[in-house]
Amino acid sequence: MLVPTIKSRPVYGRLTPRPGTAHLMVVDGEGAQAILDMAPDAPGGFFAAAHIILVSDGLGEDAERLRALQPEIVYVAPSIAASLPRLAQCLATARMGLQVYLAGTEGLIGQAMKLAMDHGIDHTAILTEHRGSTARRVQCVHCKGITEDVRTQPVPCGHCGLILFVRDHYSRRIAAFQGVCINAEEPGTAPPLQEAFP
Repeated sequence: MLVPTIKSRPVYGRLTPRPGTAHLMVVDGEGAQAILDMAPDAPGGFFAAAHIILVSDGLGEDAERLRALQPEIVYVAPSIAASLPRLAQCLATARMGLQVYLAGTEGLIGQAMKLAMDHGIDHTAILTEHRGSTARRVQCVHCKGITEDVRTQPVPCGHCGLILFVRDHYSRRIAAFQGVCINAEEPGTAPPLQEAFP
């Protein structure tokens, strides 16, 4: 579990089954294991009302292991971006009693949570569990571009090229950490890139 360094940093828990009329689960990579770890505590019939969206390259066994739980649907998407339209469709047609579960990387959790909140689900009503990489999704505060899968500190902005210091400040509104120019006072000088978010 990641420990918050400032108040805006997300705090993640553990997935646990909650009573509901339907269960929408979005996971990537190691997040699939979070659902499997939750399964023994689930009451009978729990997964029959579950729609699982799995972000996967399709080469692993995650989809088959999730199908073994006998959910209503297991949908496999090749990327987070490809999973979001399916998630939006599920949220747009959701009924009262829907429970939302998100597990995996911060990039997936943040983007799925933002979409759920855009559809009227309060962030406190969404269960999350971080598993896998701590790579960050970073917004450059200067050009507003988003750089995905950031693992170094500092990092070049993928849009304007500025060298950014990645702050621990997290914005739920854009589902990203904030990056500020590290060498604005002395252009051309910046510390070497070092892995900070494996």
